[in-house]
Order: sequence, then structure tokens, then C-alpha cells
Amino acid sequence: MTTQTTALYDVPGPTTRRRHALYAALSTAVLLGLVAWVLYLLFSTGQFTATKWMPFEYKGIQELLLRGLGNTLKAFAMAAVLSLALGGVLAAGRLSDHAPVRWLATLVVEFFRAMPVLVMIFFIFVALKVQPLPALVAGLALYNGSVLAEVFRSGVHAVERGQREAAFALGMRKTQVMSYVLVPQAVRAMLPAIISQLVVALKDTSLGFLITYEEFLHAGKLIASNLDYDLPFIPVVMVISPIYIGMCMLLSWFAVWVSRREQRSPKTEAVAVAAPGPGAPLPGGEPPTALKP
Repeated sequence: MTTQTTALYDVPGPTTRRRHALYAALSTAVLLGLVAWVLYLLFSTGQFTATKWMPFEYKGIQELLLRGLGNTLKAFAMAAVLSLALGGVLAAGRLSDHAPVRWLATLVVEFFRAMPVLVMIFFIFVALKVQPLPALVAGLALYNGSVLAEVFRSGVHAVERGQREAAFALGMRKTQVMSYVLVPQAVRAMLPAIISQLVVALKDTSLGFLITYEEFLHAGKLIASNLDYDLPFIPVVMVISPIYIGMCMLLSWFAVWVSRREQRSPKTEAVAVAAPGPGAPLPGGEPPTALKP
């Protein structure tokens, strides 16, 4: 059998394929063994007993979890909108032609990127005496907005330089170049990083329980610590974690869906073309004729 090659790698032969299959089987066995070991520990410590799962049958507990989930989504929605808006403003400042504006935007971005988000939330909540929800949203917006500013700036710089030069050559102003040329092309490059940062913001809403904001994790903490059901910490984690993972996966799916829509070629309509006719007459009045051989 002739071995085919590609520009990137050689097509594996029979021996290599058997070796890769062996590696895959060993990796699968290790993962299954790890899962079995974790399940054994959970069963041996009584984490699946009816007593620990009984609280979730009560309507009050279910309403508490749903209310906490709603508060989490509300905080995330507000933080996401403000982060995107702040990121756009700071990115515009960093791309400005005016040096003072560019330096100020750079100072703000670097400061809030370096500051731990929990410290900002605590400072706003304790020092400024802001209510839990605004304190949480403000801390998340300042941190994620400064990170998104760098994402936006990098995405604009990733566009080919010739696009910018061609737009300026057509007489477009910088605002028009950014709005109609650079930003639309940079969206595809920025989208995965934007969604990744929004996932970080979604997970960081769980920091709200440290400032007594009644979000999803705070509701789980109340259930695990205040009920006399043999402290169901692990069951609470097993209920809350899949929901957080599911929300993050929905964001990732949304990013893929938007990316595919962006990659679709625009539909163009056929343009009617007039039938060819005789050429314009020559200055002498005679129509143009073909040259004789």
C-alpha cells in the first residue's frame, strides 16, 4: 500500500494507527476508572442517601434556588451590557489619535485589569457603602470591561493594514473607517474572546454571596448550612454545578451560532445588463467599422 503524504504531516501507517488506538483505549480506561473512583467515594460517604436529597423536594427550597438563579442571571445581564459598553469606550480611547486620551484610557485599563475583582467588589460594597447588586455589577463591569477593551483593540489591529489605508484613500473619516471597515471585519476575530470573557463574568457572579447578594451560590449555601439534613453540601454542589456548566455551554453555543452566521456569504441579486449595441459614431459622422484583413 502506498503511503500518502500531506503538506502538514504524513498519513499514519498501520503500526501508528494501532499505537494511537492503544493510547485512546488506555486514556478511556483511566478516565472511566477515575469516574468510578469518584462515584465509589460518593456512595461510601452516603452522599446519595434519601436524607440528603430530601430538601430538594420542598417547594420552598425550589423557589429559593429559582430566585437565586434569577438574581444570578440579572446580575450577569447587567454586568455583560456594562462590560461591553465600557470595553468599547476604553478601546476607542486607546485607539485615539490624541495622546492624553490614549494615556488616560491605558491607565484605566491597566489599573482595573491588575486589580482583583473581589477586592473591587468589596471596596465598592464596604468603602462606598453601595447595595450588594450594584456593587457586584460595578466590580464585574470594571474588571471585564477593561479586559474586553484589550480584546477590542487587538481585534481592530488584527485587520489587515491595507483595509485601513484603502478606506482613508477613499476620503473616509476615522470614525467611518472604524464603523464601516475595521470593526465589522474584526468581529469574527473578537467573538471567541468576547464570549470567553462573558463566561468568566457569569462564573464571577458567584462572588456575590460574599457580600450577601442572594444569587444562586448564596441560595445553595443557605440550603447546605441551615438545614438539619446531615449537611447536604455535596448534593447542593451536584445540583448547582450542572446548571452553571449548562449556562456556560449555552453561551459557547451562542458564540458558535453567531460565528457561523457571520461566515455565510451574502446573497447577491443578478443585475440586468443591457444588450450590446453599435458603438458611438466617430467625429466624422461615420460609425466605427471593423478593420478589413
